[in-house]
Amino acid sequence: MVDFSDKYLITYILFFFSCRHVSLLNDFVESELFVIDGDSLLLMWLYNDKEYLPFFYLVERFLLDFTQKGGKYTIVFFKDAEQLYQNYPHILFLRTTLIQHLKQNTDIDSHTEFFNCLSPEWQIFLKESYPYFMIISDTGLTSLQTDYLQILISHTLSKKINVVLTSGQESDTLRVHGYHVQSMYKHRTFFQQNVAWKKHRSCTIVRQTVLLLKRIWPEGSNIRQVLCVLTCAVGLKMYSRMLENANASEKTGALALEDAADLCRMQCLSVAFLFHLSLSQRAHIRTAHSHWTQQVLPFINMQQQCAYFVLKQLTEKSDWKLNLTYLPDLRDTSLLKNLAYYYETEYCTGLDLELGKDLKTEYQYLWDTVTTLAAKCNFGDAFPVRHTSQPFLEEKHEVKDSKEEIPKIGLIPLKSDVIKDYAGAVLEDLPFLNSDDPAVISLIKEKEFDELRHWHSGKPLSDDYDRTPCNHDAKSKDPLEIRGIQKLQRFYRLYGRSLEGNISKTVVTQTDVPLVPTSTNKSKAEIIAEENQKRIKAKQEKKEQEQWEALSMLIEKEIKKNVAFGIDRLENFLKKCQSQSVKFAAEMAGLHVCFEVWKEHCGKQGEKSKDLSIAVQVMRRVHELLEKYEDLLQKSHQQMLAKCLNYLGFENLACSLSSQVILKNKIAKYATEVGASRFQLQYMGSFLFRDERRDPDPRVHNFIPDSWQRELLDVVDNNESAVIVAPTSSGKTYASYYCMEKVLKESNEGVVVYVSPTKALVNQVVATIYNRFTKTLPHGITICGVFTRDYRHDVMNCQVLVTVPQCLEILLLSPHCQKWVKRIRYVIFDEVHCLGGEIGAEVWEHLLVMIQCPFLALSATISNPDYLTEWLQSVKRYWQEAEGRMKEEMSTSAMKHARTPKLQNPKKSHRVRLVLHGERYNDLEKYVCSVKDDDFVIEHYHPCAALTVDHIEKYGIPSDLALSPRESLQLYDTMVKVWRKWPRAQVSVCHNFISGNKIVIKKADARNYEHELKKELTNWIARGQKDKVMKNLKTYPLVGCKYNINAVKLHASRQRLLANRGIGYHHASMTAKQKQFVEMLFRMGYIQVVTATSTLALGINMPCKSVVFSENSVYLDALNYRQMSGRAGRRGQDLIGNVFFYDIPMPKVEKLIKSNVPELKGNFPFSISLVLRLMLLAAKADDKEDAKAKVLSVLKHPLISFKQQRRNKMLKIYFIFSVQFLLKEGYLDQECNPMGFAGLVCHLHYHEPSNFVLVSFLVKGLFHKLCQPIKGSTVFSESVMEELVLVLANLFGRIYLPACTMKFRKKFCQSKVFLEDLPEDFAAAVDEYNSKVEKNFACFLLTVAKLADTEQEYKLPLSKIDFTQKEYGHSKLASYLTSSTKSATAVSPFMWLSGMTDQDLFAAEKVNRAVLRTAGVNIGNAPLLWREKLDYQGRRMPLNAYALDFYKHGSLVALVKDNWLHEGDAYKLLKDFLLVIKSVRVSLGELCDNPDDNVVLAFQQLSESYEAKLYKV
Repeated sequence: MVDFSDKYLITYILFFFSCRHVSLLNDFVESELFVIDGDSLLLMWLYNDKEYLPFFYLVERFLLDFTQKGGKYTIVFFKDAEQLYQNYPHILFLRTTLIQHLKQNTDIDSHTEFFNCLSPEWQIFLKESYPYFMIISDTGLTSLQTDYLQILISHTLSKKINVVLTSGQESDTLRVHGYHVQSMYKHRTFFQQNVAWKKHRSCTIVRQTVLLLKRIWPEGSNIRQVLCVLTCAVGLKMYSRMLENANASEKTGALALEDAADLCRMQCLSVAFLFHLSLSQRAHIRTAHSHWTQQVLPFINMQQQCAYFVLKQLTEKSDWKLNLTYLPDLRDTSLLKNLAYYYETEYCTGLDLELGKDLKTEYQYLWDTVTTLAAKCNFGDAFPVRHTSQPFLEEKHEVKDSKEEIPKIGLIPLKSDVIKDYAGAVLEDLPFLNSDDPAVISLIKEKEFDELRHWHSGKPLSDDYDRTPCNHDAKSKDPLEIRGIQKLQRFYRLYGRSLEGNISKTVVTQTDVPLVPTSTNKSKAEIIAEENQKRIKAKQEKKEQEQWEALSMLIEKEIKKNVAFGIDRLENFLKKCQSQSVKFAAEMAGLHVCFEVWKEHCGKQGEKSKDLSIAVQVMRRVHELLEKYEDLLQKSHQQMLAKCLNYLGFENLACSLSSQVILKNKIAKYATEVGASRFQLQYMGSFLFRDERRDPDPRVHNFIPDSWQRELLDVVDNNESAVIVAPTSSGKTYASYYCMEKVLKESNEGVVVYVSPTKALVNQVVATIYNRFTKTLPHGITICGVFTRDYRHDVMNCQVLVTVPQCLEILLLSPHCQKWVKRIRYVIFDEVHCLGGEIGAEVWEHLLVMIQCPFLALSATISNPDYLTEWLQSVKRYWQEAEGRMKEEMSTSAMKHARTPKLQNPKKSHRVRLVLHGERYNDLEKYVCSVKDDDFVIEHYHPCAALTVDHIEKYGIPSDLALSPRESLQLYDTMVKVWRKWPRAQVSVCHNFISGNKIVIKKADARNYEHELKKELTNWIARGQKDKVMKNLKTYPLVGCKYNINAVKLHASRQRLLANRGIGYHHASMTAKQKQFVEMLFRMGYIQVVTATSTLALGINMPCKSVVFSENSVYLDALNYRQMSGRAGRRGQDLIGNVFFYDIPMPKVEKLIKSNVPELKGNFPFSISLVLRLMLLAAKADDKEDAKAKVLSVLKHPLISFKQQRRNKMLKIYFIFSVQFLLKEGYLDQECNPMGFAGLVCHLHYHEPSNFVLVSFLVKGLFHKLCQPIKGSTVFSESVMEELVLVLANLFGRIYLPACTMKFRKKFCQSKVFLEDLPEDFAAAVDEYNSKVEKNFACFLLTVAKLADTEQEYKLPLSKIDFTQKEYGHSKLASYLTSSTKSATAVSPFMWLSGMTDQDLFAAEKVNRAVLRTAGVNIGNAPLLWREKLDYQGRRMPLNAYALDFYKHGSLVALVKDNWLHEGDAYKLLKDFLLVIKSVRVSLGELCDNPDDNVVLAFQQLSESYEAKLYKV
């Protein structure tokens, strides 16, 4: 075995480098493979349940969770790991049963052929499959097994495969989170160990007994019967021999053979019971508290060892008909103990209950078979069951049910229109308490805290909008502030010009003038203006003609000298030139000179290979002339074109232009020797014509929109909404600025809100707006405003607000901002796929359902846009009905006489359009970079090489897996090569296309050709040619974004030095100005190379020619890959984009290319804080009906419950119990009006449940008790400040560390690392809060249980083995044993067998195991603040003490070194922690009239001190 010099060396390696709690499946949905270590899986659930069937239920539930979330995995059981269980025969048997169950009864891919992680077969498997990660436990049953598992971890990391620990895994509605350890270079050199394991010997007696049973039961049987009789027979035989060979002293105290036979009889009887009792009956078996005696245990252990060998023997050969369905239910320990208790306690006292005919027959059959198998031994008859009086159980407590009562479920009556309209139907089925019930009488009335002077809990608090620092205000008359505004606007315009150039336009309000002129009668002034334009155009044409005459000779010389450079000069002239006639002349001249250069080149080359790039330029000029200047071509020009085509060897194309044909033998040396179509696809792919419209659109200037872009303009003109899905850099955001222009022209009061996912993108959009638009506005009103968590300006007095989702939600939910909300005319959601993100996704959802105005939702990566559009259309239908209702009510009320702002209200449409555009302007070609023999090699990678037959069968060819024209041609050639007798090879569209006579092949033609090839490839599979497809996909030869922030981060002092050399870097830890500096210089061309993290993934405008992905990372997923690779290929500058993969394993490259991005399914939409905020809006808004409509829209339209009635009802019940919790805690009254500290809780809604706990501390006076200043002053000691930070660190910014870090022996330099628990009185307050939450959530689970799918609950989750049986009532003994009255209506039937009841739902740590799986909720939906969080093995997971450690030493470096945080992450966490302190300080200051209150002063001192320390970093 490996000898560790440091037992926790691997722990050090794991967590010092890169252990993070992340979403495991992330965005790889259907094709990312990961591996689960089978023994780690066994250990996970072995600690949780000792019963047999519940263990299998928990394992299957765990695996099903991965499956339902789209995970693709395989399970590996290493052979050598068996040896680690030699002292645990029951676990060894359980392991073997689990292996066989997964193989026989599920579709899970499981492997048992590998000996250990060092075997060559395992190395080959890893190389071929390259799993995304491997799930491994970091601890075992013994120190030996722990060492084994740590070796497996280090070896896996050394193979460049990431590891996920079983410890700390959590699951919510959409995701699975866990501790992910990323493989790094240092791991690859660490593992150099070797292990040798013992081989076990086969059990001869088992083999002989199995052969005998096959002769007795030749027709076969089921696994329950077979295992029962073999285990009993073999166990008795071996025990008999053991007793024969034992001496007198060894026999003393041992179980007699007759007693062992009695135990075996009861085992056979218990198996007979399993055949007849239903799962619900077994659930009501009386709870047994007794244990086996010390005499019995050796025999039971021997039997378990026999069972292991029997099962191994049975599954090694498949020459016998054996039903393995019920492998998960071979034993029921509770049932066996009940039988033992009955026969040795109750039966002996005269309680003789009838067994029943069926049970008796089954039992007799089993025992007779046992005696037949043990022919040489006489173990007696089947009856009586007990032949001896030897006790098998010790501590024979009377078997009784628990008398714990379930709390009465009753709701406190409420009066609320919102609750009635949303959940009225559900409330009708729920019980209510009477008005005189103690729970109603004792409602909290702010009784405790009002005793403290100067505090006003109900006082309205300022919201996040008021507290966000205001940089400046356009209404200001302060000269210095005005000057600052002007400087900022100048910077924005400079920044904007770097994005788009100088395209500013002045916008004039045109209240009554349509954007598109419709009149056809021209005025005299218009006629004069047209004549002037004609004169100017003629003058311009003459000028351009003179310019061409001056440049033509120079350009011709340059082309002759260097074709590529000369053509660039010609292209630059053509871009600037406006005159068609001049451009035509230039093109013809270019054709002549390129043709001459080609002839000269061919003459020199002779028999040598030719440089076809010159021929490409000749053909390119032909394309340009035929497509763009067809009306200017005369016969002589056509003859010239035909001549060029003829010389290139395209005689068939030349004939279609001119009848003059030149003899082949005269021009053969000039031919390209490639067919015309093949030549264009192979060498001209990037130059092929795109289908671009040439007719300008009067709505836009300096730009001719494509057809799909015109549809977007139509959407805006019609005031409609749209979901727009188009590739990155395709021009989809153009509609956003047209929308802004439209609203700016309509009035000075309408508002457009642009919602950006990041602050970086906010700055970019603001700069673009300042660069595009100029408008004269009244004083105090400005074009653009900004609102982020860090700063704001001109939010309420701008016409275009650029913000982030969380800040817009604040405005929409603020009762005092509703007047401004009604001014919103359009909302633009950029990167709307964040709706499916991990953090903040629910906010996007709330915004989409709350806004009443039209919207534009933009994204490049949505896989189910139809579903999203249908959901949004349902929301708009709701608003259409709600607005109609509100108008009717207004028309019949006094509100119609109220004065309203004079706003122009354009006609609003409730239609939601889906606009799809899947075509990139530029193709992307992929390359793989590697180092071979000290040479840096770049090889082309064909996208089809990433596909497999299985992938195509299951998911088809990904819709966004596009091929360039030359890659399409490669695919065709490979298909012909692989299947030489391809029946359709000569008649297919593909073949006809290749042999066609089309002079100008366009991009659309090539794309159609690609689709036909893909269709044909798919048809091959349908026709049974899978081997051909497989061979085809593997035939292709292999002809920067840096995701590791440590590798990319540099000091600011080096930024300027690198920039001077044309190199930049970009990551989250840089300041906004530093990032803007890099972005601007890159766009201007001063910086040529930028190395970056994923900060460039979301919408930042930094197009480039090539993107390099360097090093593998957990964050390099399908979504980030598409976002970043989409930056390659600048429209208007590059004809093709390049994507390079460097130091990324090939399997990962394949997965990136073929993986689809995940579907948008929604998140769990509610939290108790959100419910309180909604009630606050409904109660405090000026326009009650409008606020009510917003609240109901949020409640009624969660994306996760769209078209799912059962889930919708579950959410209504969750909402009801959330309101009940708020009512009981004193945040709402019975009319649902906010009260108490509701304002403080809402303000800290980001931090639920810590916001509720903080208020409980305040209400109980704990902060006043803690915050005692130094005697005679208002200053607080450092110990008080540290204890206050300790309390806050236990509430906010909580980061859990894996349990194994507690064993870390390294002495930390400066940090304590592990956060201490709360002071005793604070801890007691948290326990009290958690107890209330547990009770409320348990009542919710008991109520929602009726929505579960009962049929599915009686099936194992993954294997779907059905345990639904009719109740068995033909046995008095069975009825007696199953007479328990314990309540288990809301607990999984399988967990009943573990003794779980409804009472266990009131213990938070048991909920996830007990709750009905089809209810769709888990403990993660309860707002609990865990004081002690345990992993699956019951080990404590400590909190990271980074916030307190930093306050003590003020060193960011120490946090990186000791606290296992990356520098950028550490700074962000500390900044967020400081924001919480400031927010609490401001809130407390507003709630307290006394500025000298100790708590207010303490938080003020802490805020100033913490800020000073952070700003020193």
